[in-house]
Amino acid sequence: MTPAPLAARLSIPSGPLFFPVTAYGPDGSLDLDAYRAHVRRGVEAGAAAVFACCGTGEFHALTPEEFRTCVRAAVEETAGRVPVVAGAGYGTALAVRYARLAEAAGADGLLAMPPYLVVAGQEGLLRHYREVAAATALPVIVYQRDNAVFTPETVVELARTDGIIGFKDGLGDLDLMQRVISAVRTETSGDFLYFNGLPTAEQTQLAYRAIGVPLYSSAVFCFAPEVALAFHTALNSGDDTTARRLLDGFYRPFVELRAQGRGYAVSLVKAGVRLRGLDVGEVRPPLHEPTEDHVKQLAQLIERGYALLEEGK
Repeated sequence: MTPAPLAARLSIPSGPLFFPVTAYGPDGSLDLDAYRAHVRRGVEAGAAAVFACCGTGEFHALTPEEFRTCVRAAVEETAGRVPVVAGAGYGTALAVRYARLAEAAGADGLLAMPPYLVVAGQEGLLRHYREVAAATALPVIVYQRDNAVFTPETVVELARTDGIIGFKDGLGDLDLMQRVISAVRTETSGDFLYFNGLPTAEQTQLAYRAIGVPLYSSAVFCFAPEVALAFHTALNSGDDTTARRLLDGFYRPFVELRAQGRGYAVSLVKAGVRLRGLDVGEVRPPLHEPTEDHVKQLAQLIERGYALLEEGK
């Protein structure tokens, strides 16, 4: 049986959206065995989709050859059970190249990240993402963050573009997001997906859900899938008591720890995966590892998160 299109598979996810880290060996090269194990465990734990080689997966640090290898490995490990969405970024020419590599590797869709370095106007951004969308048959989710910030009018044009199915927000401006959603709803026909893409998105998801953004990325799922799944289930069932218990006891302290170092949105997550028994190696420069004390605090937080699950039974 042919799987449903990506938009349909993501619209009502059965679990968190999983953004696996990319595993490296002691010499800094890809560790495909560890990466495959990480992806496989995530799918078995209840992930609704695998977003391979995106921000948490250190897209910025991968060569095109490594990128293709990792996407292919993710596709093979999921074996069609859940969709695989791959990152694509840099300037337009390279973003198109990565999009085509992802398509050749069997990905189901693309997460189009901001262009490299430049701060472009709305016309240039629109042209960039339209060229990426036209380069393959893969559906595209546009990622708003950093130097790619869109007006509601531009998002309407993105939503009208063949191949672009969704919009992921990593900016955190709820007023802008509400205006985007309203503009797309009133000026286009058809469904358009919205994602909360802030680091540790669970921390803000109650607010995003209230304005019509039901989907979110979960980096915590990488190292504490049961905690992430419990929070996701609580949100979907309207169990705000459980959601708030996890926010107060686990997510808020985790976000405060994450704020102690630049790049911790990736390196602290990777440390968490190692703490849970899977050696996925260190981050590549220019990112750096968390301090020993911060890793100890993370270990205590993970224990606290699982204890909170027991308290709720």
